[in-house]
Amino acid sequence: MKEIDELIIPDDVRYAPDHEWARLEGHTVRIGISDYAQDQLGDITFVEMPNPGDSFDKGAQFGTLESTKAAAELYMPISGEVVAVNTELAESPGLINEDPYFRGWIIDVLPTRPAEMDELMDRAAYLEFLQGLA
Repeated sequence: MKEIDELIIPDDVRYAPDHEWARLEGHTVRIGISDYAQDQLGDITFVEMPNPGDSFDKGAQFGTLESTKAAAELYMPISGEVVAVNTELAESPGLINEDPYFRGWIIDVLPTRPAEMDELMDRAAYLEFLQGLA
């Protein structure tokens, strides 16, 4: 497993305590899991995702990841309606391990409460959070 200083933690995303990230892209928010989360899970073998049109409140489970080590639930970092899913993950779930912030994104949502983005951790706060887990 990676040391904290080896993790990729971009500045342009916000982080939830459950290790999901959220990046504002125009009017939508792209969601995935952090480098820390994919590293802890190991090789991801399956991704269960919602369907476009599904709506979830912040904190609600929206999917599941299965890996060689464990299964993990995915929780919404913000409230919104799913407008797109990363269909590449059906055939190549390992994209999350290879590139969790770009090719390994999971869903795009149209936020119903955009101000919830401000409640998520920035890079510095997430790093501090991770150091508390070590």
